[in-house]
Amino acid sequence: MTQAPNLQRIVLPVAGMDCGGCVRSVDKAVRALPGVADVQVSLEPAQVIAQIDSARVTREALVSAIEDAGFDVPAPQP
Repeated sequence: MTQAPNLQRIVLPVAGMDCGGCVRSVDKAVRALPGVADVQVSLEPAQVIAQIDSARVTREALVSAIEDAGFDVPAPQP
């Protein structure tokens, strides 16, 4: 399979997920965004890995969707 040149891999830590229901909530919120090609949500480590079309969706939109679902995305450490 050939990836479109504008697909970008985004990895975001997610705080507050502790069960399968949390994983499903985050997965559903992120998948609902236009431009998200693929999503993997895990508890260990608690994170989201998304393949996005950077022309259609931004990292900030992913963060907002996760936060709107009731979870926190910690700021990256310097």
